[in-house]
Amino acid sequence: MILNVSGRTDIVAFYTNWFMNRYKEGFVDVRNPINPKLVSRIYFRDVDLILFCTKNPRPIMEFLPNIKKEIVFHVTLTPYKDEIEPNVPNKKEVILDIKRLSQILGKDMVVVRYDPIFLSDDYSLDYHFRAFKKICKSLEGYIEKIIVSFLDDYKNVRKNRNILKFKNLKEEDYEAIGLNLLE
Repeated sequence: MILNVSGRTDIVAFYTNWFMNRYKEGFVDVRNPINPKLVSRIYFRDVDLILFCTKNPRPIMEFLPNIKKEIVFHVTLTPYKDEIEPNVPNKKEVILDIKRLSQILGKDMVVVRYDPIFLSDDYSLDYHFRAFKKICKSLEGYIEKIIVSFLDDYKNVRKNRNILKFKNLKEEDYEAIGLNLLE
């Protein structure tokens, strides 16, 4: 079984102590988001791999030697300013943490997520091309994969449209991003 930690909230960044307490107890209860009365108990003895998804891996790094399971990290790293991501650590610190994770777990076990991509007056195609290239250069030799994805149009995104000021991407934007980032 693969346990995806942080599918609904960034547990690593905000609830590491809670997670480690659950790990020591040997199980975690998971409430069904559709039917809150339905709770499943997951025993860590049944878990083959833990997938941590986070924008801030630092809080759990000291505990990694205590976790006796295979671990994969998906660390989201995007070039947005503080008003877009106010509670995310400085990008330079996150890059250092990604390098450290790579040294601890191996570069095959750390994946960077450049996510979500959106365009605005502040974040043009060229801006993303330069930022992505800079991230790639800074992480060369430490990771094997970078996942990219685009801004999804859902309730919280629409609610923050005045902050994000995103533009709708055109087909040629997707093509230009794909070709440029592939290089």
